[in-house]
Amino acid sequence: MGENTPPSIDELRLFHTGDHPCGYWPDRVARDLVLDPRDPRLPQLYPNALGWGFRRSGDIVYRPHCRQCRACVAVRIPVADFRPDRSQRRCAARNARVETRIVAALRTDEHLALYRRYLAARHPQGGMDDHGAVEFDQFLVGSWSHGRFVELREEGRLLAVAVTDLIPGALSAVYTFYDPEWETRSLGTLAILRQLEWARREGFHHLYLGYWIAGHRKMDYKYRFQPLEMFDGRQWRRDGA
Repeated sequence: MGENTPPSIDELRLFHTGDHPCGYWPDRVARDLVLDPRDPRLPQLYPNALGWGFRRSGDIVYRPHCRQCRACVAVRIPVADFRPDRSQRRCAARNARVETRIVAALRTDEHLALYRRYLAARHPQGGMDDHGAVEFDQFLVGSWSHGRFVELREEGRLLAVAVTDLIPGALSAVYTFYDPEWETRSLGTLAILRQLEWARREGFHHLYLGYWIAGHRKMDYKYRFQPLEMFDGRQWRRDGA
């Protein structure tokens, strides 16, 4: 195997986590398949892992692997084929004055304050209420990822931050947090539209969106980005194909 050839999945150590409460369905128990977090090759393996349906959270690369549930489906947008629908065009027009800045994935006091306001409004008593600087860095930055922060600002005010991983030929939308006072501006949708613009400028093939769950209210927005490719456990298939 050449020096720059990524190892195959047969050479990887994978672990199952223990059962834990599902973050999406309160009556279900979840568990994950995790790539060995001590593997020094993890930064090089990560682009391939995205193609295998995995996702990053901090330094952990995981994929849901629940005993009796397969609701979480990895999805990605083929950048060249994407066309915004009417709702997404309205979102873009409504936020035309919002400026996009792509900056290093380094926490600032401004980022942390926005993140804490977002958690307090969107995930009260969800186990993340007391997140501070350490948890921010562990969850959103990590020690080895090639991440960027996509800042959305209007007249200098920070409205949203989309944590985005940059890999060869693609972007991965890791997490987005925004000012809860501006929830009606559809800033989550806007963040994806701006990530797609970035990917298109760079000639990237895909924007990975993490996991989609059919019928889950908080996941509906992902399905509206069409065409959408879904990972069936073996290969990526275009929705409806």
